[in-house]
Amino acid sequence: MKTRMIIVAAPSGAGKSSFVARAIEEIPQLVDIITFTTRNIRKGEKNGLQYHFISHDDFKAKIEKGFFVEWAKVHTNFYGTSYESLESTWAAGKCAIMDIDIQGVLTFKSKYPDAKTIFILPPSIDELRRRIEKRDGGMPADIEVRMANAEKEIAEASKFDFQIVNDNFEQSYAEFKKIIEKLLG
Repeated sequence: MKTRMIIVAAPSGAGKSSFVARAIEEIPQLVDIITFTTRNIRKGEKNGLQYHFISHDDFKAKIEKGFFVEWAKVHTNFYGTSYESLESTWAAGKCAIMDIDIQGVLTFKSKYPDAKTIFILPPSIDELRRRIEKRDGGMPADIEVRMANAEKEIAEASKFDFQIVNDNFEQSYAEFKKIIEKLLG
């Protein structure tokens, strides 16, 4: 296997979780690295499936123990990736794929320079806002924070190995899948 780690980043609401979830179903060499988070569970999510949902206190204890490869505060919550999840994936001869925030990408690239990165762009900021409202069932309280963060994140897209504009899910996903298959050799 040519690539052992694929990192997918995007502003909140651009579709990164949907791309990664579908790729996991369709490409057997991929293992989704499940992130730990302190954010509240959303409707339809299950603990241990989309995220490992833990308390702020548990998260802070794990930071102190050196449990995370990287962790970051995003919006108002913490997110982190454990060393153990990566090591067990590689021991099984698989490629780790994960969707993480832009801060995390820089940390991963510094620790694992061979990681490949893909940035998912929304067609526009207005469309991104519409998607977030639709997904969250209305206007989230932190929408302005998310939109300001999205603009900063989009400005970093050119630093990624690949960029895909998610304007039509099926076409954009097909492009995403093709990139991954090429990376896996």
